Amino acid sequence: MIVIADISVSADQFPLGRILEAYPSVEIELERLVPLQDGIIPLFWVSDGDSAAIEETLRDDPLTNSVTRLTQTNSRVLFEVEWGPEVNGLVQALLRSDARLLAAEGTADIWDFRIQFDTRADMAHFRRLCTDAEISLTLRRLYNPMLPEESGALSNEQYEALVTAFRAGYFEVPRASKMSDLAAGFGVSDSAFSQRIRRGISSLIAETLMPEFGHRGQRADPVSWNVDTDNR
Repeated sequence: MIVIADISVSADQFPLGRILEAYPSVEIELERLVPLQDGIIPLFWVSDGDSAAIEETLRDDPLTNSVTRLTQTNSRVLFEVEWGPEVNGLVQALLRSDARLLAAEGTADIWDFRIQFDTRADMAHFRRLCTDAEISLTLRRLYNPMLPEESGALSNEQYEALVTAFRAGYFEVPRASKMSDLAAGFGVSDSAFSQRIRRGISSLIAETLMPEFGHRGQRADPVSWNVDTDNR
């Protein structure tokens, strides 16, 4: 059964938090982690900070191979950073446990994550990896969600496209971001990104407003912490 965990870690135990600890007022939203053969690419939004100074700090860090500013809207900047293979700790624990990062945001003090695991065993593996790396986790909430039927569910690509577009102000009037900039952040054409948006919206309408065309999503029920995932 799928398990979703809300956890918190101190910022110094996550690379982005450690790198940007000199900017206490900055807020960061991690969009996704992309594993590469010889490294890892995080895509993240930075809000309420000196973007030029932040970019310079990112470039100067020994963990980063490259830094790209993808797009900017109001006070938010979308960065793409390539980390070298030596990045470890929480990042490697997420990748090695096949966890799906649903949401992540943080400041110079603390980071909050929402992580999906295919099974409780995968979550226990993640916990053990963090323990071995001396990473202290705080579990805030645990869920066993009911999944919607496949025919009506959003794909991962549609979900990420909709969330990114919403956070970038694409659905505001007037729009705060361009389709071309958002598409560039995903490395796809304007047409391909537009299709993800349209199909994602169609799936959401089918599931929420017209359930006769799709299975109505069910709320996740909180469950108690299971001893078999406790720290060892």
